[in-house]
Amino acid sequence: MTDTPSIQQPELLRNGDFTEAAEPFALFAAWLDEAQRSEPNDPNAMALATAGEDGFPDVRMVLLKGFDEAGFVFYTNLGSAKARELKERPEAALAFHWKSLRRQVRVRGTVTQVSDAEADAYFATRPRLAQIGAWASKQSSPLESRLAFEGAVAKVTARYPLGTIPRPPFWSGFRIAPLAMEFWHDRPFRLHDRIAFTRGQPDEAWVKTRLYP
Repeated sequence: MTDTPSIQQPELLRNGDFTEAAEPFALFAAWLDEAQRSEPNDPNAMALATAGEDGFPDVRMVLLKGFDEAGFVFYTNLGSAKARELKERPEAALAFHWKSLRRQVRVRGTVTQVSDAEADAYFATRPRLAQIGAWASKQSSPLESRLAFEGAVAKVTARYPLGTIPRPPFWSGFRIAPLAMEFWHDRPFRLHDRIAFTRGQPDEAWVKTRLYP
């Protein structure tokens, strides 16, 4: 799985009435492709919402690192708060907002961890300093000082001065398999367009509904 969408994008979805789309993945691919050309920073940024260990909702921005019909993938330290929450309750919601295009996509679905092979393949594409940082960071744990973190980075750098850096066993990815996807496009006077796609299970057909704005 790569950052570049491989799903076919009919011309209708790029330039026509998006509410005519028959299924959500090609429409998402078309919108992401446009965002990659128009958004000034991180067009693949998405808000990830989980249920916290205390029962409260928890949300943060992460980066989409791949998607296809199986779902949306991001990577993290398995000791992070979001990873612990997803292990406890494997359901999540995503929100993409592309201000330059006045568009939003919301996603809700079930979550599974990616395979070791998939995580290894993506980790190998990361910049070397990002790979070192993955080893050095105890993500979401208390940090006594910036100097302590820099010391941890220096130790990992010394451990791997040359050659390939392996993926840490505590670092992997999660895939959100969507059961609901909603597309929103700004229109004048708040007369927006909204369509929703829903299904009961990831292998079922989508049901499309147009919504009041």
